[in-house]
Amino acid sequence: MASRMAKSPEQEHPVKAFGWAARDSSGHLSPFKFSRRATGEKDVTFKVLYCGICHSDLHSIKNEWGGAMYPLVPGHEIVGVVTEVGPKVTKFKVGDKVGVGCLVGSCHSCESCANDLENYCPKTIFTYNSKCHDGTMTYGGYSDIMVADEHFVVAIPDSLPLDGVAPLLCAGITVYSPLKHYGLDKPGLHLGVVGLGGLGHMAVKFAKAMGLKVTIISTSPSKKQEAVERLGADSFLVSHDQEQMQSAMGTMDGIIDTVSAVHPLLPLLALVKNDGKLVMVGAPDKPLELPAFPLLMGRKVVGGSLIGGLKETQEMINFASKHNITSDIEVVQMDYVNTAMERLAKADVRYRFVIDIGNSLKSAA
Repeated sequence: MASRMAKSPEQEHPVKAFGWAARDSSGHLSPFKFSRRATGEKDVTFKVLYCGICHSDLHSIKNEWGGAMYPLVPGHEIVGVVTEVGPKVTKFKVGDKVGVGCLVGSCHSCESCANDLENYCPKTIFTYNSKCHDGTMTYGGYSDIMVADEHFVVAIPDSLPLDGVAPLLCAGITVYSPLKHYGLDKPGLHLGVVGLGGLGHMAVKFAKAMGLKVTIISTSPSKKQEAVERLGADSFLVSHDQEQMQSAMGTMDGIIDTVSAVHPLLPLLALVKNDGKLVMVGAPDKPLELPAFPLLMGRKVVGGSLIGGLKETQEMINFASKHNITSDIEVVQMDYVNTAMERLAKADVRYRFVIDIGNSLKSAA
């Protein structure tokens, strides 16, 4: 183990790889040579064509959640085309369009894994900034090639454009899973969506495809026209407008809260009906205040949800294909990534940056 740990990222594995990495908590990304493992018996190797930029990439490269291990290659909304498969791979062949999301490993033996909930496995291996079974680092999709166990690879139907489908592997499954799990996917239900960003706009698209009535709850009145006319939301509430919020009290069956900034939950709890559910998918870095009385008075539930297991992720991709759902994206070149991160920090994107890895990574080297 000592000798392996002493090897540079470029020498750890036999297959040369190239990407962009952050070297410290400044979060500045620059070209980085490393290596990937050779294709194992159950591995799928693919050429990365696009990779979405998730807000958690920004948190990770700046070590805002702690635990960053540099050099760090981010990216967990990864799509591309298979170039090699191991001899025991049954689901994929060379030339297939595939994707990898937030996970590349789990224990396969715990209760969560047995129930297709690898995302809740205590030994989950994340796609980047995590340790593989062999002790080496995982590197994400801001890179030219990816190698993953076929269990953690999803098939991308030909009907979906690869650039627009990339963010579904994190943003898409993050909102799809709680809609299904908490029973908020039944036609005719009224769903509130807090925040209209990368996650929020996907929640609107999935909910409308499921036949729900959707209300956006936002701090930005300027987003109303976009939400209603283009994304198809049924109504729009400005969260700091007391009159609007008062008029909607007790009207919603559930709320998906996508906001990662610290914000009050009490006004949101007032919006849901008795037995209503407020589901958190955003991750504020400080504790939120949760008063008990609004829960008691209406038998209300506050829950959470983290991405989804692999079976459900494939189900979500197939649902997206059936209903022609993709993310609204701004495609950028690899050498624009640091500017994209600065804009993301200011919420200056509608609604997801996607890096054109296939056409721009080499030219940025």
